[in-house]
Amino acid sequence: MNFSDITYTGPAIDDVVLLERIDDAHRALLERTNGLIAFGGGLHIRGICEEPAWHSLKAAWEGPEAYHRLYPELLADDVPFAQDAFGDQWLLRDGFVIRLNAEDAVITETGLRLEEFIEAACDDPVDFLALELFEEWRGDGGVLEPGMLLRIHPPACSEEALSGVSVVAVTARQRFVELVNLAHAIRSLPPADDAVG
Repeated sequence: MNFSDITYTGPAIDDVVLLERIDDAHRALLERTNGLIAFGGGLHIRGICEEPAWHSLKAAWEGPEAYHRLYPELLADDVPFAQDAFGDQWLLRDGFVIRLNAEDAVITETGLRLEEFIEAACDDPVDFLALELFEEWRGDGGVLEPGMLLRIHPPACSEEALSGVSVVAVTARQRFVELVNLAHAIRSLPPADDAVG
């Protein structure tokens, strides 16, 4: 585990019951460091703590606004262990890492176990985590403070984004609300009409 450019490390673990509920690899990771932000903000691994709320695994997994409560595509047992700089989620499902695109609620299976995910992220974070846009923003002088995420406008999943996007740092809470609302709006759209003419 060779995380680079660490900008935050979590406080002490404050819930041993929750620690015992997660799988062995996840527990071993959090016992070494109770979550962190690496790659200059590109990857945030949540920790077991009450505060800060944006770092709390328990809030993201079991709280009133847990991801599985707001994204019906997820299961209650999916563990939202990490997120990227844009608020897309990395979760553990049956021992394997899945990715939730938080804009449109599309789930991608990686086929990787947690240790393999961490190794791939550390080997090439920009390519593996799709952080090209984040790196461009950083190259222009952007600094992502702990507790902040990046807003993309127009949304990356939109056709308009093909013409270019703007990126701005907002609080993790703001980005969370925006993404949940966007996913809900997309989910509510009528099915695309595939009929010709």
